Amino acid sequence: MGTSAEPEEDSSSRRDEEWPEAEKAEKLARGAALKWASAVFYRPDKLEGLGHYRSREAQRNSSIQSRLKSTVQSHLEGVSSGLEQLRSAAGDMRTVRRDLCAVRWHLLGSAEGFQRLAPLRAVVTEHAQMAAVVRALPQLSSVHELLAQSLHLLQGQQLLEAHAGLMALERLRDDISSQLHCSSSLPNDQALGVVESFFGGLQELSDALAQQLWRVVGGSVRLVQEDPALFVSAVRIIEREESVDDALLLGPRAHRFPAPGRPKAWRQRFYQVMQETIAAAHFKAAHGDVKGPGLGRHLAALQSDILAELRVVKDLMVQCCPPHYDILSICTRMYHQGLSDHLQDILSRDLDKQEIFMLLSWVLHVYHSPEMMGHPDLLPEVDVSTLEPLVSPEVVEQMERKYVAKVKASVTEWMRRTLEVEFKEWFREEEPEMDHLGFFQSALPVIVMQMLDENIRVASQVTGSLQQKIYAMAMDELEAFLIRLREALGECGKEHQKDRARPKHYISYLLAVLNNNMALSSSISTLHPGSASLAKPAEIPSSLKTALDRTQKKACRLLLEELLLDLQPLSVQLPSRKWLPGAQLVNSMCEVIDKYMRDFSHVRKPIFTFLLAESEHLVMNHYVRALMEKKMVCRSAEERSQLSTRLHQDACQLRELFHNLGLAESEQTLEVIFALQELIRLQDPALLSLEVLGFMTKYPDISDEHVSILLDLRGDVSKEVRNVVLEMMAQNPQSLPENYQPIFSNILVPAPELPFCLRKESMEGQIMEASDNNYLATEDVQIPQVKALMPFNMNCQHPMSEYTQ
Repeated sequence: MGTSAEPEEDSSSRRDEEWPEAEKAEKLARGAALKWASAVFYRPDKLEGLGHYRSREAQRNSSIQSRLKSTVQSHLEGVSSGLEQLRSAAGDMRTVRRDLCAVRWHLLGSAEGFQRLAPLRAVVTEHAQMAAVVRALPQLSSVHELLAQSLHLLQGQQLLEAHAGLMALERLRDDISSQLHCSSSLPNDQALGVVESFFGGLQELSDALAQQLWRVVGGSVRLVQEDPALFVSAVRIIEREESVDDALLLGPRAHRFPAPGRPKAWRQRFYQVMQETIAAAHFKAAHGDVKGPGLGRHLAALQSDILAELRVVKDLMVQCCPPHYDILSICTRMYHQGLSDHLQDILSRDLDKQEIFMLLSWVLHVYHSPEMMGHPDLLPEVDVSTLEPLVSPEVVEQMERKYVAKVKASVTEWMRRTLEVEFKEWFREEEPEMDHLGFFQSALPVIVMQMLDENIRVASQVTGSLQQKIYAMAMDELEAFLIRLREALGECGKEHQKDRARPKHYISYLLAVLNNNMALSSSISTLHPGSASLAKPAEIPSSLKTALDRTQKKACRLLLEELLLDLQPLSVQLPSRKWLPGAQLVNSMCEVIDKYMRDFSHVRKPIFTFLLAESEHLVMNHYVRALMEKKMVCRSAEERSQLSTRLHQDACQLRELFHNLGLAESEQTLEVIFALQELIRLQDPALLSLEVLGFMTKYPDISDEHVSILLDLRGDVSKEVRNVVLEMMAQNPQSLPENYQPIFSNILVPAPELPFCLRKESMEGQIMEASDNNYLATEDVQIPQVKALMPFNMNCQHPMSEYTQ
């Protein structure tokens, strides 16, 4: 038993090693059976059907085994029959091999015989060629006649018939070339050369037909209106040639031999001729024809011609061309591209401002308008918005900058000439004109504003960006004009200093300049683009506002200088003992002031009020400065009383004068003279320290030098009292309140007298002359010496701002 079991185990192990899939399948089957059995017999009462299951499974196994046996038997029979057929095929192969070897030896023995048949092969080839020639001989004999007939038809504008003859000849030539290519013993180049020499007139006929076609295509716009049949014939011929090109390039003959003159690509040439015709008809204008007024006529002609021709294309030519030509879109692109190139060429030239404006306006507005490419007759088929811009945004921006530069040069030159005319007007013998309110004025602001406004409005017809550029340029040019106007005022002032009789109406023209300046200031906001829709006036640029302010200050300074020159001889006479008893001096001052104020009444109220206040301050300043020049010292209490009374009377008279002229007492600075007369009128010098302290509180910019001069003017102040007063001032320094209007800081204190070298009168005269020269040479720049002599406050509120608000 042990010995028999060992061989069985060995055979089983060998079988498992040879068939691992079988072992795996058996394990799976056993597992499945075990699973089935556990599911069926999981209860004891199920064991009663065990015999039934056993018999059923035994029947199934026997059925499966019988089917397996029959299947294996059929496969074995098929294998045996296949082996038998393989044995038979191997025998047949051996027989064929023997026969092939025999044939090979027979062929090797007959090689010399085949070589002797070469002449016969050549004869056969030549016979085939001769047969082909004989077959084509009737057609070949008529080639020249067909050529002549086709040329005659072509000359008679019978394009379709001429083209039919051309195609027949080309087919004959291609057939003969194909046969020669396949059967000729000659080289291909030589054979084709023979054919081409025989058909030499064919290429001339093709070229003549092409020239006739391109003449027809070039006049297509006219022909589709007069004789559309001729244009349709040309299009049909082009389409036939395109079909032949496609057939030769893509057909079975495409790789055999190249057809002479193919591909003709006449459709591509059709588009090219149309584009060349459009360019030659519209976009080849001479340089002189697009200069000045000629440019406007040229653009108008382009507008009407392109619109008319596109109408013809849309209404007539589209019906004469196949749909795949898309002739309307093609022509639209041709016109658009040709016009774009043409405009680029014109824009590259040196154009003036009118030409640039014309081109920009035409490109940006006319071209897309209903009067041209947006015409109802062209819509909706024609839509140039889908194409590239006619002129690129970069070029438009460049031309706008060039236009602004041209306009700027023109405006600069025009303003320069306008100012020259205005400058000459200042030296006329007549006064400037007056408006209905009696204010002096000239036409200068109206002319300047009209010119700037016209340029801005013209620019608005092109683009908003160009309008903004012109507006910014106008502001810059107006600022430069005001600078030149201020320089002209300075030149006029110098001429007047040399001879006060020239200009004759110097003050009147200065007042006219002030009124003009105010008119300009009030009108500038109207130049701003969109000012009509703004709720409030547009803001004036700060630099321009500064230029207006400086121009006004320049004219006001010249007017106050003129007043100063007339007051100078009177202020030199005070204080003096001749001045104390009478009011002649102040009466004369009032007359001068009243005369100037009557002249100043011809300027508008804001500036008149400003001049009135500055004149009052000027009078006060020079009156007080005259008191500080140590021209006299009171010798007695009676003289001090006289001086106090004179100061009070003069101050009252001057205050009443300026009050009557329209300056409220609260706005006057003459109150300082009343304070000074109180200081002079004080009878007890011991109380001076208290009086001076009250004076310092009211006028904190007074210095100890000013107080010393006033104490000297009294003539009764001892050295001890002087020291007490000055020590009190040192112990009670005063700070300037906010918005305090300086009084004494603008008044120079004369230098101490030298003990030798110069007499007192000579020294005073030199100080006075130096002070006046400093004032008269002053422009807009503030320096301390000028402030002390001229109370024209450069930091005060400008009356122009009140007017413009």
